[in-house]
Amino acid sequence: MIDFAGLTVAPSQTWGAVRLVPLLRAEPITDLRLHQRAYDPDELSIVEVGPRTAYVAYVPHAFVADWTADGTPAAAYGTQLHDPAAKAAPDRVGLRFHRRMNRREDRRRLRFLPLHLAMEGYLGLQFGGPSIAWQEWTHRAVTRGLSPRVEASYRGAAVAGLEDALRIFEIHPDQCGMLLYVADALAAAFVLPHPADYRALHSSLVQDFYGELIFQYAHLYPAVPDFLVRLDEDRVTSLADLRGQLARTLKDWSDFHDSALAGGLLAGPDLAFTRIRRMGRFTLSRFVPAFDPDGENHIGETITDQRGRLAYLKTFRLSAAQTRRGYLLAKLAAHDWNLDATAAALGTDRQNLKLRLDGAGFGHLLRPGR
Repeated sequence: MIDFAGLTVAPSQTWGAVRLVPLLRAEPITDLRLHQRAYDPDELSIVEVGPRTAYVAYVPHAFVADWTADGTPAAAYGTQLHDPAAKAAPDRVGLRFHRRMNRREDRRRLRFLPLHLAMEGYLGLQFGGPSIAWQEWTHRAVTRGLSPRVEASYRGAAVAGLEDALRIFEIHPDQCGMLLYVADALAAAFVLPHPADYRALHSSLVQDFYGELIFQYAHLYPAVPDFLVRLDEDRVTSLADLRGQLARTLKDWSDFHDSALAGGLLAGPDLAFTRIRRMGRFTLSRFVPAFDPDGENHIGETITDQRGRLAYLKTFRLSAAQTRRGYLLAKLAAHDWNLDATAAALGTDRQNLKLRLDGAGFGHLLRPGR
């Protein structure tokens, strides 16, 4: 489960189908700071994630985390100034090579690729393929596993209304994050340790990638209703009464948001976390869901302190097809890739399981006629 302790919800702002819900932090985290390192938008990135294994994607930027060992404030720096007119458009797509998704650059500085770190965890699910050479699987499935794994997504600039919303919406003085909804479907959560970090990285959300569901919702639903605040004027006879009414309204809004809007993310006790890197008193981790075909599923990455306090969060909502792929792979792995045992666990038979695997894009791993 994602613990949002220390963060409070502010009233949402809407623009068309986009709803942004600010997350405020009364006590910023000062000994961890994040800043952006921009890359050439005309380059494709190749990341070496292991021996003879690479991750290929469009990576617009990296995040660089700086922290201190004694709890003193850390400074965020490393900004870049870039004049788009200073460089002509290339004739072909360039390549940028990285070593690993996360790389320590100094004793107290870490560079990592936001969202791609989480997507690597999803693409790496059961990447080795069958652990037993069952007759049903092809030689390629046994020797090469699921290499390569490919998933498609949409850049934030392609999500209708998102760029305008990020440009015109108000940023609160204590804002350290936001929840992004499209047609009131939770698309992403973004949390940073300090308000200055959020102000610097607010516009980076348009460079992130989003799933097919979010892209479609932005085009299918032109607008979402706004939630109006209504005070009981009959109970307001003094400033103290007005403060009480406002406090009650803010609590009602927060309770409604937690239960009705962000329930799919907050109510997920079965998230599986993998620790990636220790950073002083902080820990960088990524997580995958339990892949519930009937529910809402998010992957993402977090930075938490030694008490579990959330300092950084970035999430990606999986589509129904991506959830089905993760669900099938999890079931196969739980039953040693035995088709009969997996089919029984799913309440179906071997033939229907093979059809489901084929529909999920794994049909090439099966031998014909088996």
